Amino acid sequence: MVQGKTKGLQTKSASSRHAAKAAANMKKGQRHIAPKKAVLVKQATVKKSLTAKINKSIERSMVNAASSGKLTIMKNATDEGSSKPHGNGRKS
Repeated sequence: MVQGKTKGLQTKSASSRHAAKAAANMKKGQRHIAPKKAVLVKQATVKKSLTAKINKSIERSMVNAASSGKLTIMKNATDEGSSKPHGNGRKS
């Protein structure tokens, strides 16, 4: 049997709930520090708007291609690109 007090010697570990909450707040991806100089701020806004416009254009073209007929965009692209059968003609 243990001699003496053991109740006060046990220390509580850090709450796992606190660690989970801290991990949930972190976002994946590269960290970015916002520019502070006026020229760099303007460049960042122009780049952001151009990226948004490019993405919107790509999405719009994909929607137009998908809505024109059957949803076989990738199948049609692969059929047109490879008219020859695969392989070099030898049997193995």
